[in-house]
Amino acid sequence: MQGFDYKLLAALNAVIEQQSFELGAEKLCISQPAVSQRIKSLEEKLGQPVVIRGQPLTVTPAGEKLLSHYKMVQQLESDLLPSLSSDAPSKPIKVSLAVNADSIATWFIDAMSPILKNNLVEMNLLIASGEHTLDKLRSGQAIGGVTNVQKPLPGYHSFKLGEMNYILVASKEFKNKYFSKGVSKASLKMAPGITYDQKDNMHLHFIGKHFELDSSEYYCHRVSSSEAFVDLAKRGLAYCLIPQLQIENELANDELINLCPQQQLIETLYWHSWILVKGVNKQISQEIVRYGRQVLQNE
Repeated sequence: MQGFDYKLLAALNAVIEQQSFELGAEKLCISQPAVSQRIKSLEEKLGQPVVIRGQPLTVTPAGEKLLSHYKMVQQLESDLLPSLSSDAPSKPIKVSLAVNADSIATWFIDAMSPILKNNLVEMNLLIASGEHTLDKLRSGQAIGGVTNVQKPLPGYHSFKLGEMNYILVASKEFKNKYFSKGVSKASLKMAPGITYDQKDNMHLHFIGKHFELDSSEYYCHRVSSSEAFVDLAKRGLAYCLIPQLQIENELANDELINLCPQQQLIETLYWHSWILVKGVNKQISQEIVRYGRQVLQNE
């Protein structure tokens, strides 16, 4: 394949983003047959398929590499263009970042505030954690991310931010109802907890480590909102594992009680960013690292 025809890569990107050949064509202001022909031409030049035509539309490993490359080129262009013009930017710089929900609920928005106030930026936050954050970077869906994984992908830097402390909490009412004799195997089997989603294993890991209970031995509500965890706990409807940073006021006011003061779960967080990041995106990376290290616990 001699070089890249970026019109073909743009067609691939539009089809996958819109999850439709028709909508991808509308985004590019061309006909659907033209989009289909561009994808076909790309596959013929590459000598292998790039799109798996199903529901949802997905890319092959080769297609994923092409998409990642295309998005990085787009990012380089968005970094370069403002420096070539003396005029104020007429379009926002689009920035996609992969961040775990707990960081968004605690410190991440504060870290981004100076950037958003002083630059024309359109932010897209993708909720992801652990290896799922790296998947977003690997596919080019995000240019940076917060994760508990230290080792960076090829072409990326990894910066330690600090540690986030998780504690098990509930309201006084809930504690008196379910844990009047303390937190134990028996009491946990009867008390409703909360997990974030099917990919969230922090609660399961904590209970398994400290109380030797399998997930099948107790039950949890599934709520994909870190803020809702706090609300449910404050209302006396469940107990939850939550970042201490998120509930400092509730702990100080006795709205929530630390159920296991001697036990905690500590997550070390890292910021991963593309090595070639420049301009506003470099400022974003620097600000996230600076603010994260200021707010999170560090040795």
